[in-house]
Amino acid sequence: MAMMLLNANFSTTRRKADSPAQPTNHERTTHFGYETVAEAEKEARVAGVFSNVAASYDTMNDFMSLGIHRLWKDHFVRSINPGSSSSPSSKGWTMLDIAGGTGDIAFRLLDHATNINASPSSTITISDINPSMLSEGRKRSLQTSYANSPRLSFLVANAERLDNIASNSIDLYTVAFGIRNFTNKEKALREAYRVLKPGGVFACLEFSGVTNPLFDAVYKRWSFGAIPLIGQLVAGDRASYQYLVESIDKFPKQEEFRDMIKDAGFLVPGKGWEDLTGGIAAIHKGIKPVEEDL
Repeated sequence: MAMMLLNANFSTTRRKADSPAQPTNHERTTHFGYETVAEAEKEARVAGVFSNVAASYDTMNDFMSLGIHRLWKDHFVRSINPGSSSSPSSKGWTMLDIAGGTGDIAFRLLDHATNINASPSSTITISDINPSMLSEGRKRSLQTSYANSPRLSFLVANAERLDNIASNSIDLYTVAFGIRNFTNKEKALREAYRVLKPGGVFACLEFSGVTNPLFDAVYKRWSFGAIPLIGQLVAGDRASYQYLVESIDKFPKQEEFRDMIKDAGFLVPGKGWEDLTGGIAAIHKGIKPVEEDL
């Protein structure tokens, strides 16, 4: 019976994917999961989703990642090695964590810079478009040594319009499990390029394309059949979890997203990404060329 329920939910979702809602006017459109909506509407609806899940954000990521997102985040931070080539007397790294409301990545970055690379002057700004997510991050920061410290700041901002961040001012720009929710990803990538210093690093951790077809089929059945149902049972919110699994399926696969990063002006090391757990997630990086004219 449970498998029949999962099959029914999965089939219904796939029918929705084949027949997305169509806009009724000539506004610029984008995807909200499998729906086609006006760009302004997506921003408002995504805000609603993350306001709903802010308090249960880690639980949500446990569902989405089969419980291993914490390992991915640890590996992501180690691969960046924040604070390297810094001495205690130097300014350290100036870091910006976008869509980082709960502080999950930011606290790891500061820990690594401080404890591994002896860079106590490295700083980070946690930026998120959603005040509810930032409130959760502020609350969690009270359990760290960075609470009320000049090393940690919070900023409500849209990643596509970082008006409060100066050009060529950031050493590291990170975004983890956030960019797939952006309305205009290309614009956000260009804005990342603008704020980074020449030689600065763009680093993204995001759900991606599973590389093994059999594993992909199993993961999709779990995602579409079980996760919205669990969201309804655990959080009383099926719709938000339904959107989140659809947003993963609609996000550009590894090669396409790598090319988007290149198109924004970044140099891409190697093949441009590292698959995690068979491609359930991937790390993408780009480097702003040092030859950039200031």
